[in-house]
Amino acid sequence: MGTESEWKVRLLRFAPNAPEQNPVEDIWLQGKNWVRKNFHRLSSFKEVTSMFETFLSGKVFKFNKIKQYLIPNI
Repeated sequence: MGTESEWKVRLLRFAPNAPEQNPVEDIWLQGKNWVRKNFHRLSSFKEVTSMFETFLSGKVFKFNKIKQYLIPNI
């Protein structure tokens, strides 16, 4: 795990109920948007959940908000 000075990501506490601060909300949004665009192709809730998980697990997420959590010069 290393010391705090070796960490590549800084740990921050988010304000309760502040989705604009939490980068996980951006990931959920991308997953939900994918489901909305492809829902007509899926015939059951099981297919929807399976494809949602597949979409999220195979995706590399890039969004501007993540930059505020990275430690510079690492």
